[in-house]
Amino acid sequence: FGDGDYGKLGAGSSTAKYYPQKVEQLCNKGMKKVCCGAQFSVVLATDGHVYTFGQERLIGLPDSMLKNRSNPQVVPSLEGLFIEDIAVGCEHVLALSSTGDIYAWGCNSEGQLGLGHCNLVKEPTLITALQGKNIKQISAGRCHSSAWTAPSTSKNSGGPGSVQLGLPQSVPPQYNTLKDLSPRVLSMRLRVLHNFSDLMYKSWRLLNLDPKNPTSTSRYSSGTTAIIRGELRGLLSPKVNTLPLVRCIGRTMTQGKTHGPQITVKRISTRGRSSKPIFVQIAKQVVSLNPLELRLPSRAWKVKLVGEGADDAGGVFDDTITEMCQELQSGVVDLLIHTPNGFADVGSNTDRFLLNPAAFSEDHMIQFRFLGVLMAVAIRTRKPLDLHLAPWVWKQLCSIPLGGSDLEEVDLLSYRTLQGILHLENSGITEENFHVMIPLDSFMVHSADGRLVPVVPGGQNISLTFANRTEYVERGLDYRLHEMDSQVAAVREGMSTIIPVPLLSLVTPQQLEQLVCGLPEVSVEMLKKLVRYRDITEGHQLVGWFWQSLEEFTNEERVLFLRFVSGRSRLPSNPADITQKFQIIKVDRPVNGLPTAQTCFFLLRLPPYTSQAILSERLRYSIHNCLSIDMDNYMLTHNTEPADSSGTED
Repeated sequence: FGDGDYGKLGAGSSTAKYYPQKVEQLCNKGMKKVCCGAQFSVVLATDGHVYTFGQERLIGLPDSMLKNRSNPQVVPSLEGLFIEDIAVGCEHVLALSSTGDIYAWGCNSEGQLGLGHCNLVKEPTLITALQGKNIKQISAGRCHSSAWTAPSTSKNSGGPGSVQLGLPQSVPPQYNTLKDLSPRVLSMRLRVLHNFSDLMYKSWRLLNLDPKNPTSTSRYSSGTTAIIRGELRGLLSPKVNTLPLVRCIGRTMTQGKTHGPQITVKRISTRGRSSKPIFVQIAKQVVSLNPLELRLPSRAWKVKLVGEGADDAGGVFDDTITEMCQELQSGVVDLLIHTPNGFADVGSNTDRFLLNPAAFSEDHMIQFRFLGVLMAVAIRTRKPLDLHLAPWVWKQLCSIPLGGSDLEEVDLLSYRTLQGILHLENSGITEENFHVMIPLDSFMVHSADGRLVPVVPGGQNISLTFANRTEYVERGLDYRLHEMDSQVAAVREGMSTIIPVPLLSLVTPQQLEQLVCGLPEVSVEMLKKLVRYRDITEGHQLVGWFWQSLEEFTNEERVLFLRFVSGRSRLPSNPADITQKFQIIKVDRPVNGLPTAQTCFFLLRLPPYTSQAILSERLRYSIHNCLSIDMDNYMLTHNTEPADSSGTED
């Protein structure tokens, strides 16, 4: 029963079945095992026959039999064999014969069929690399396969076996807080945590996750409060943290469109007037749009570059988002500031940014809302932003209350100053010499952006004394921990138009940063998993030289390379979130010329080279100097609007 698309229920049609029904054609045949793929089903009979039904390209049948794909049919390529076991992945199948050979078919995009290539295979094909190995067990994952020469220890094929990895004899020395606990106790604790996560996953819809409207203070709500405040989020399994958010995003996705509304961006100065920042131009247009139009799986909006030769098929969208991130972190747009630790070059997070508490005008609030939209769009489209925000910001966006340790991580000097005023024991400072030793005379503190501000209304007129120093420290700390609340609220308001913000109360700050920003390191290994070769093979010398060059690059250079070929500066943390394959094409152009790229298609064109050193040098030149897209200007005449001055400074 269930969804009947492609005839995968074997009932002779594609109609959904809401109650269990017999698959009549398999009755009285002695079925041994049933496996389900994404849109197809595979059944193994006790007589060694394999039956399939469902999506045509995945059921292993010749073209002449596909018209009856919604009915169970024996796979003819396997009829001369006795099949002992079957294993099904998302879109591929393995069949283990009594002779220990494996036959595979289906999707092969990641090489999961083990046939030495990545092409789709429609009918069962022998995996020759395992021939003669006398395979005893098989298994299939989403896009991978496994085979064992050791026999299964389970009584039923495919069932859970009795083999376990076992527990270590003692706790590894790096885990000091657990050193006195036995592995058995740790195992029991882990079971409790897994059980807690399972209960949470089943009941999260019943919880009030809105930090602005907390539940009652009864003993029944204490667990919810601990989750919202952040104490328990790290104990939940990832499926509880992020899966509700991911599934809600999927259910609220606007379908049937390749891109959202068109917006215009002017990057070129005209008539002596410089262009406004791209962030400011796009923010002004996007915040006035209907949010439903932006909830798309790919491009939330289409960018028209006025006066430039580019037609946005995805690359311009990615490229302008990369430029907006650069504007935010270079000071062109004043929404972000370096952490005080960064200014003083002390402590941690010296290379990170905070929201600017001095940016509180109406225009600033609009821009902060757009920053929230931008973050939420990055989560929906799985195209990360290259933003280096301090953990402080991610905690606030997850509605986790901040504490003194958080201030220490971004402003070590201010934190130590407050602690020094509070704890005067053994310092030699008394009420008599307090004003001599403490260089502060009123209820004023330095804000994150360096301004001297009162911690309470009229604080500049309240004297700081030995007697009221505790109140001063409490007020000062409270001010610093909440000085960006209005900016955070504006960002969350923008996010709420695109994603279900209350579910951020289940997510840890680290998980939210990863959802929005992906990985800061551009992994060569990840690119290798994504690559598709055209007019060239993986074993070609040119390909080897290319990967060698990329591995020799610094991460900063690999970021430039990623932008050169895709328009983006970061990759998602999960390779499965990258829907577009990285393509490498060998082109017939002059030897040792410059490589070219098409950002819209994540495509790199390599001409022939005489050495790896020359390829590396040409590639470096391109990524450092060829930052503009579509320099042939073939779309220039279509994008020129002389009368439009909305993107220029007055």
